[in-house]
Amino acid sequence: MMENKKKPNPIDIHVGSRIRLRRTMLGMSQEKLGESLGITFQQIQKYEKGTNRVGASRLQNISSILNVPVSFFFEDAPGDTADSQSGFADASSSNYVVDFLSSSEGLQLNRAFVKITDPKVRRKLVDLVKALAAEAEIE
Repeated sequence: MMENKKKPNPIDIHVGSRIRLRRTMLGMSQEKLGESLGITFQQIQKYEKGTNRVGASRLQNISSILNVPVSFFFEDAPGDTADSQSGFADASSSNYVVDFLSSSEGLQLNRAFVKITDPKVRRKLVDLVKALAAEAEIE
C-alpha cells in the first residue's frame, strides 16, 4: 500500500481552472496574482491545477482581486445540478467561452474589446462579427 498520491478533487480542479480562466482574461500573470495574495506563483500554479485546495478566505481574496463574485469559480462545476433546474442546461455554452479564451485570438479580442467603453461601438463591433460569421457560413 504505497499509494499516498491522492487525486485532486474534481471541484478543486474546476475552481482552479476558473481562477486561471479569469486571471488570463485579465492578462494577469501568476506572479502578479501571487504577489497580491502574499504567496508564490508556484502556489498559484498548484491552485490552478487543483493540486492544492483553495481555502474560503483565500478564494474570497482571489475573487476580489480578479473582480468576480465567488460564485464565478463554481459555475458549471462537476455535479452542479442547479443549472439544469434553472433552464441553463446547455453546458456547452460555457465550454465555448473557455475554448474561445484559451485561444490566442480570443484572448486578444477579449482584451481589446473590454477596453472599448462606448456601448454603441461595442454593439457595432458585435454586429460586424456576426455579419462576418454569417458571410463565412454562406461561402
